[in-house]
Amino acid sequence: FSTMSRERADSQGSLGPDDEVMPYSDDETDDELDPGSDEERLDCLPFLFPESGWRVKANDRAFCNLPEFQKKYFLCLKRSKYAGNGIKTYKYNALTFIPLNLFEQFKRAANLYFLALLILQIIPEITTLPWYTTLVPLVLVLGITAIKDLVDDLARHRMDNEINNRKCEVLLDGRFQVSKWMNIHVGDVVRLKKNDHIPADILLLSSSNPISLCYVETAELDGETNLKFKMGPKVTDERLQEEDQLAHKAWYLYDGKDQTASYRGFLSFWGYIIVLNTMVPISLYVSVEVIRLGQSKFINWDLQMYYQEKDTPAKARTTTLNEQLGQIEYIFSDKTGTLTQNIMAFKKCTIAGHTFGKTHLWLSFHYHPQYKKPVDFTWNKYADRKFEYLDHSLVACIRSKKDKDTLEFFKLLSLCHTVMVEQKEDELVYQAASPDEGALVTAARNFGFVFLSRTQDTITISEMDQEMTYEVLALLDFNSDRKRMSIILRFPDGRIRLYCKGADTVIYERLSPNSKHKEVTQTALDIFANETLRTLCLCYKDISKQEFDAWAKKHKAASVAMGNREAALDRVYEQIESNLMMIGATAIEDKLQDGVPETIAKLAKADIKIWVLTGDKKGIVSGAARLCGGESLWNLRIRQANRRDQPPAFGRTRKKVPDPFFPEPGRNALIITGGWLNEILYEKKKKRRRLRLKRLGKRPAAATPQDAAQPIDDWEKETRQVDFVNMACECEAVICCRVTPKQKANVVSLVKKYKKAVTLSIGDGANDVNMIKTADIGVGISGQEGMQAVMSSDYAFAQFRYLERLLLVHGRWSYIRMCKFLRFFFFKNFAFTLVHFWYSFFSGFSAQVAYEDWFITLYNVMYSSLPVLLVGLLDQDVNDKLSRKFPKLYLPGQQGALFNYKNFFISLFHGIFTSLVIFFIPYGAFLQTMGQNGEAPSDYQSLAVVMASSLIFTVNMQISLETSYWTFVNCFAVLCSIAIYFGIMFDIHSAGIHVIFPSTFTFTGVASNALRQPYLWLTIILTVGITLLPVICIQFLYKTIWPSVGDNVRPAEEEEKSTPFQRGRRSRRSAYAFSHSRGYADLIASGRSIRRRPATARPNPRDSIREIPQAENI
Repeated sequence: FSTMSRERADSQGSLGPDDEVMPYSDDETDDELDPGSDEERLDCLPFLFPESGWRVKANDRAFCNLPEFQKKYFLCLKRSKYAGNGIKTYKYNALTFIPLNLFEQFKRAANLYFLALLILQIIPEITTLPWYTTLVPLVLVLGITAIKDLVDDLARHRMDNEINNRKCEVLLDGRFQVSKWMNIHVGDVVRLKKNDHIPADILLLSSSNPISLCYVETAELDGETNLKFKMGPKVTDERLQEEDQLAHKAWYLYDGKDQTASYRGFLSFWGYIIVLNTMVPISLYVSVEVIRLGQSKFINWDLQMYYQEKDTPAKARTTTLNEQLGQIEYIFSDKTGTLTQNIMAFKKCTIAGHTFGKTHLWLSFHYHPQYKKPVDFTWNKYADRKFEYLDHSLVACIRSKKDKDTLEFFKLLSLCHTVMVEQKEDELVYQAASPDEGALVTAARNFGFVFLSRTQDTITISEMDQEMTYEVLALLDFNSDRKRMSIILRFPDGRIRLYCKGADTVIYERLSPNSKHKEVTQTALDIFANETLRTLCLCYKDISKQEFDAWAKKHKAASVAMGNREAALDRVYEQIESNLMMIGATAIEDKLQDGVPETIAKLAKADIKIWVLTGDKKGIVSGAARLCGGESLWNLRIRQANRRDQPPAFGRTRKKVPDPFFPEPGRNALIITGGWLNEILYEKKKKRRRLRLKRLGKRPAAATPQDAAQPIDDWEKETRQVDFVNMACECEAVICCRVTPKQKANVVSLVKKYKKAVTLSIGDGANDVNMIKTADIGVGISGQEGMQAVMSSDYAFAQFRYLERLLLVHGRWSYIRMCKFLRFFFFKNFAFTLVHFWYSFFSGFSAQVAYEDWFITLYNVMYSSLPVLLVGLLDQDVNDKLSRKFPKLYLPGQQGALFNYKNFFISLFHGIFTSLVIFFIPYGAFLQTMGQNGEAPSDYQSLAVVMASSLIFTVNMQISLETSYWTFVNCFAVLCSIAIYFGIMFDIHSAGIHVIFPSTFTFTGVASNALRQPYLWLTIILTVGITLLPVICIQFLYKTIWPSVGDNVRPAEEEEKSTPFQRGRRSRRSAYAFSHSRGYADLIASGRSIRRRPATARPNPRDSIREIPQAENI
């Protein structure tokens, strides 16, 4: 083991965090912050790493199977302690599927509940229903779930097989042979080619590059698209170039029983438990799963969320969260790659105090029309055809060769970088470690300074068609702590010059007092940052030969240091990177994705708050800081200071309604950096700093004012976190800059904890995985930063703009459908089950059922399930266009207005009323009745048939009244359910089936005898009419007096459908229409009041529906 530490500047005297410094690593835990943890960790090292250790011998598979590398895994059986290379993500195999799947399913309380009911029904003394009334639905649920789990696991098997069976070249038997990934062993020598996937953790021995250098992309591990340098050891690079050298080195009626009254009462109690279990039947879980699966498939099949450029459809990776998509209140979004394209473009620059790069709009007002066109780079044979630039003055300045600063500026860009180049079809192709660096080198290429090639010691460029080669003396590489890179070159004339580029915060600290244009460049940098451009400062320094020779000795000593090598190199770099001369600065644009502003505007109209959590520096988003003016954090610090000055017992009872932070609810914004977020949330960074100082042998500094501000107990810490969340939620915009992945997750968890809101996180990289997993719903964007965010997400698509359709259409529909399904499902089962309760008053509380056994079995499976299931799958109050046109339609989901305790009890009372009508009207009709043939149809079995028929008609006609969106399938389902009921009833009441199963089918001839009586048909019609009449009246009153949100906009849908086609109508509007929203002509002509209603804290959606402008009016 070797450990490397880096000395950093001590901030013990600072009064605030450094806004430009990323907070401490996410990998640190509380145990790591414990000062005693180091000693404990060191004490256990000998135990963890015995003398035998882990050793590898290249190209020798037998070596790793030696006895010293064997370990016991069962009794005396041993196997190699080196793991194989095959991956396994599946859960089941052919032997373990049934037992493991059943074990997992019976871990669910619902399945255990119905299993217990089944066991109770098997006991003859207490059973009131046949055992199959529970067994059939239970087996159906277990079977459907098992099939679903099997399909999912087969997909995992296929994915594992696809990866394990990938091919690569492995050195075997003296030559490279094609082998599968899963067959790679420890010590194998693998040959990889350009753009190959890496099959395992490997050590680079050699590369075809002249200096044994290669670039590795680790997006699948950490989400970083920046290419990482890997360089093979010099000795292996020299000896392992030839293949032949490698080859040798190598899942209660009286029954005559003598029972006491108390014992019979005990049995009746459990009998009623079985009878009333259909209040919440097992089919509810099946129906919910089917609806969720269908909603997920609708998302997958939505062509309007399909990104054609990359052939990427939307993907619902879960089936359990669709309805929550209609209840989102907070969205937490990454910036780079999520809101932006993560494709950099050179836009502006400042050189020696002069700014270049005017926008198209500026040029249209100040120059001749010919200058509105992009610059023509045909004069440069190496120019990239995709590069566009509008400012012609910069090209003119370069081609004149009169301004030396401009030429030096682009020379620096073509030399100071780590880009690799290759020739492909007579065109230069650059491979850059970051998109920013690639954009800068491409810009220099188009302006005449073309990077052509490099070796370990030289770099060749073309300067205005003149090829020049420079000797590379040293390359001072970039890292996140240095925030700069430098290169030291020897010019053809012998001069030695250092070129440096980096962040303005570190460059300005190292400028020479004699450097010019510092103030002008700083002003330009502020302007660039306000325009959300990414900036870099460029500078240089001439070095004498004596100075370089002395520095080179120190550099060589530091580069071979056995301990703290990086810290030693940093100190040497600091010595040479001083007294720099400013040349200028670049400004790069990371373009927004298409439709991002429109999507954010519509989501804001839906009262969804969007917080941006990014690792970028504050300057990139400082334009929005004008909205905040720094007042937000100041208000928070004042409130915390006032509370600290209060007596300890004062104010311990938290107010139900906290005081607002802003006296006026205007446009407030909050921009906060990761350092300040630690200060507010009180992360353990003080303890970490003391531990670092102890390791370095320094004494901790005296307490600072910030240390005094630390919370004295958990209550104060929690209260201040609540203050932060309340203050942030009062702001219309919240942007957290320079935050770590752990801090992103902490912010999300705070909002979930204190606001009890449904949250959604969206990101595209591995650094967003914590945030995505912490939120209630995670969305991954398949962009430039690998697939880790997608693999950890619940939903995935290719563009941020698809989030609007996911929430406002699919999310809203899923929520409305599920709420309507649950309300009606509970109603129909309350109406069905409570008939048993009313019947018990007339059956001596014997737990006898009111219906036939087979009707109870099939009621929720075949007679009433399909119509309500289709409502849960297909119903919609308005179409998708109106859902997006009127974002306020989304508000009921956030308020939980469509299914709550109120709606549940309404369904309960509706079910009670329906069950009373369904039992007592047939009971009154049967009380003293004589049929037309002199027979008395007032028997129990005929009563059961009439009640069952009334129930089937009632629930199917009731769901018809609840359906908002009629299709052929809905109509067929209602009629088919009624037809299936009568078909099965006449079949199981027939004499033929009674002869075969006399003890199971006991209602012989009841249906044909009862339903031929007109009196009983009149009873059914009366019962159904009385149950439906109040519902029809209430719906009429609600639609006319208290219309719902959808009722308010549905006329717009009808008007849209009835708009006639107008021949010759123009499809494009004039320029006037682009800058004006729709007027008030319709409102004035209608005679309605145009006075606004007073604003409320949270507007009622019924009062706030209005059409928002279309995209062309924004």
